[in-house]
Amino acid sequence: MTVAKTNLAPILLWLALLAACGSPGEPLPPSLELARPVSNLRAVRKGNTVTLTWTAPTQTTDRHNIRHPGPTEICRALVSLERCGGAIAKLPPTKSHDKDLSRTYTDTLANFSPNPDATFFYAVEVLNSYGKSSGPSNQVQVPAAPTLPAPSDLKALLSGDGVHLSWAPAADVPESPGIGFIYRLHRRQTGTNVQGVAGEVPVHADVTPSFVDSTIEWEKTYDYWIETVTLLTQSQGTMRQVEGNDSPPVTLVAHDVFPPATPSGLQAVSSGQGQKPFIDLVWAPVTDADLEGYNIYRSEDSGGEARKLNPVPIKPPAFRDNDVLPGREYHYSVSAVDVRGNESPHSEQADEKLTEQ
Repeated sequence: MTVAKTNLAPILLWLALLAACGSPGEPLPPSLELARPVSNLRAVRKGNTVTLTWTAPTQTTDRHNIRHPGPTEICRALVSLERCGGAIAKLPPTKSHDKDLSRTYTDTLANFSPNPDATFFYAVEVLNSYGKSSGPSNQVQVPAAPTLPAPSDLKALLSGDGVHLSWAPAADVPESPGIGFIYRLHRRQTGTNVQGVAGEVPVHADVTPSFVDSTIEWEKTYDYWIETVTLLTQSQGTMRQVEGNDSPPVTLVAHDVFPPATPSGLQAVSSGQGQKPFIDLVWAPVTDADLEGYNIYRSEDSGGEARKLNPVPIKPPAFRDNDVLPGREYHYSVSAVDVRGNESPHSEQADEKLTEQ
């Protein structure tokens, strides 16, 4: 009997160890299915519209995949948001098979503040299927100042010095300390992404606004549009802007049919005694940026048909006519020509008679 008990002891010890290893530990709490808060909320305001964008969470706060997503609340207030409180909108749950996790919501504002420091705070809060959340997202802010409606009746007229833009003046411009307004004109080369700000003009009530865009390139097509921009000078010295809505665009072809300025100050001086006969012409230079040169015209009868003396435009504002004879009188005029062949009217006539040698 003693021998049997001794052989049984190792077996009992092994069974005890096996039982200890298989016993359950502390039970884990069930997942609350609380989505992680959104951390990349962004807001852009244009006119009375605020566009919110963010990425929908895919995991819970305890790092599990979200199995039962709930709705998303959109929150807005004039003070910092501790909790969402009363939501301005509620979006439906994200679909589990949706691979695009980018989300967008557009809010239309109706109430504004004359205080340049006033701000709208936004946040989003993702709920679970029981209506619970782990808290709101990061907060974003946009100014609460008013904007003006998009300008109307935009017109674009082409002239030799550029594009003349005009539009209807703004009505009912509010006056508040720290808040001002400007018109901002945009230009884009049609069919391309080449665009920029053509200019800015202060907003003055009862004044018909206009602007000349002299930086165009000829023979290109442009789209123009305009917006009013609210300028805010805040109490801490910070400058902020709120862009208004865009006007309908206008399209213009910058086809150059405009000649350069007419040359002025033409003078004719003949050679002296003992010199080979010639007549020198000088005039004030034309300053048009696209100037190609000048054409010289001469006639021997005052009022008669003038003949062009140069086969191609000459560059300097001076010319020597060597094809002259003593005792004859010559009548000269000069025109300016641009790079596209547009020619100005003739200058005033200059007369000169060569003396007999």
